[in-house]
Amino acid sequence: MKKLISCWALILIAPLLFAQETPFYKNYSWEANPNFSVKVADSTSIVGVKDKIVTEFIFEGKDLIEYFLEHKAVWLNSDERIEDYNKIYLPYNNDSELLISKARVIKPNGEIVVLDDSKIHTAEDEETKRVYKFFAFEGIEKGSIIEYYYLVKRAPEYSGKLLTFQTSYAKKDITFELFSPSNLVFKFKSFNGLPETKLDTLSEENLHWTMHAAELPGLEHESQSAYKASVASLIFKLDENLANNTKDITSYSKVSQNLYNYYYTEIDKKAHKKLTKFLDGAGVKSGMETDEVLQTLESYIKTNVYLKQGNNVGNDLESVLDQKVASTEGIMTLYISLFKTLDIKHELILTSDRQDLKFDPEFEANTFLNEFLFYFPKTDKYLAPTEVDTRYGFPPAYLTDTYGLYIKEVVLGDFKSATAKIEYINPVSAEKTVDKMIIDVAFNSEDLTQNTIKLDRSMSGYYAGYIQPFVHLIPEENKTELLEDFAKRLDESAVIKSKEMINADPALFGIKPLQFVIDFETESFVEKAGNRYLFKVGELIGKQVQMYQDNERMLPLEDEFTRTYYRTINIKIPEGYRVANAEDININHSYSKDGKEVLMFKSTYEIDGDTLTITADEFYKINLISKEFYEDYRKVINSAADFNKVTLILEPK
Repeated sequence: MKKLISCWALILIAPLLFAQETPFYKNYSWEANPNFSVKVADSTSIVGVKDKIVTEFIFEGKDLIEYFLEHKAVWLNSDERIEDYNKIYLPYNNDSELLISKARVIKPNGEIVVLDDSKIHTAEDEETKRVYKFFAFEGIEKGSIIEYYYLVKRAPEYSGKLLTFQTSYAKKDITFELFSPSNLVFKFKSFNGLPETKLDTLSEENLHWTMHAAELPGLEHESQSAYKASVASLIFKLDENLANNTKDITSYSKVSQNLYNYYYTEIDKKAHKKLTKFLDGAGVKSGMETDEVLQTLESYIKTNVYLKQGNNVGNDLESVLDQKVASTEGIMTLYISLFKTLDIKHELILTSDRQDLKFDPEFEANTFLNEFLFYFPKTDKYLAPTEVDTRYGFPPAYLTDTYGLYIKEVVLGDFKSATAKIEYINPVSAEKTVDKMIIDVAFNSEDLTQNTIKLDRSMSGYYAGYIQPFVHLIPEENKTELLEDFAKRLDESAVIKSKEMINADPALFGIKPLQFVIDFETESFVEKAGNRYLFKVGELIGKQVQMYQDNERMLPLEDEFTRTYYRTINIKIPEGYRVANAEDININHSYSKDGKEVLMFKSTYEIDGDTLTITADEFYKINLISKEFYEDYRKVINSAADFNKVTLILEPK
């Protein structure tokens, strides 16, 4: 797919011939007597003392080649870190050539031990048969520095290349350099605090850009954070070819037209006949609403067409229709052809997982074009064609709440083409992903430590998406186990009296919630204390997450999807007793943004005669929380954990 997106660019530069230049690596080596400075606390276990990446694009004959060099030196001061770094794997594969690989250990006393060729091993993965190489370091002492560099010759990557420089430990002397022929102009953008890359105006033989940072602090992983997308990094891309005055070489307009020409071809009569037969087999009928058509079609494709990766596997439409086996390209072609046959207006989207990479709306680079979605303007919903575990209306949540490239077909008379625009991919609203619990509690009049409980729990949206679309594939014995598990989560020793699963039909996903109704008896929620009873009512909603943060939060918080919880607990108060501390039920924490309440937990109660009704509702209407408001989020989510601890005191009247 990456080749499909960027293959057009080769045409712009491959035919051009230039005078041969001397590659930078011919004059590159490490220092004979390095003098790395390490001034840190004794408790520090690791420091990067050199981190350098150099990439050069150079013509060899008619071919543009990339030489990629990485040079690192790391100070190690603990047994654990020494164990972590006793092997360093090299990026060796069949599409590249490892030209240089050197490594050495600099001991605390200054002794330098250079690894010979016997310490550079080649191995093969037994499952994938992939061959890889690695340095095997020996004799590393605490306080030693391991230093290594390697050079790879490979096909050029220039339509958007991501390089990351920050990790969990601090680094010093961070450098990036890029060399290119004098006619090829690159553009760069730095992210998350990395200095910008600048043109070296003194370079005469070729173009030369550099980036240098004296140091980068370590960035620790934090829960619910997009760590990979938060580290200091840069992206570069080829932008101009001065030799033929070509501009915007890496641009979304070219990508969009390239994809359009590949996927939106005319459907001949033979293929159209097979598409009609496919639609009949899928159960798509005239008169269906768009939602129903898309739900039916997607479910049929993801159940009956096997998605397989590999060369020449199910790429063309007719082979996919005949064999029901498809590559990513084949699946995309199938969906688009069906949409055209049914005249369903849609837009093709390319985006990236926001956990790994934030789609930048201002810097066009193919780096961001990793995942496919379809958008349907009529229903304002999305579909993920290559994600077999998701369903229409609920795409992979990490592909939403970010930007994406929208590609739309335009038709003017007989002329057909594509337009491209960058727009936000809105997350599915919290009202569409709901976990609802209605719990009825009665006490045994002869022994108040015994309860009869009816649990009515329904789930929709992403919560139902784990089960409902695939419920027909679950064996009956596993369905029983699944049902009982909802009660066992509250009390492992619960005695199940009856159980029922409602709306257990894949066709109802996104239409009706998946519902579980279980009646059970338990002795786990009430304890006798003298003439009073302690009723652990908070535990009825199941164990809740308690968030702790000992250190200052450094990264924004990111949830996967927005969501809502509704909980109603109806309690029949035993005759002759009253609730002494009902006020403990009242908990209320919320957070507002732009004048709207977006995070909330609120529990209240009402007593009507001998019935105590508790509501404990909760919602999270945004996914992205800046670190400045992390404490507000923590208070809201910890409110549910606080409710978990609520114990009501039943005392004689």
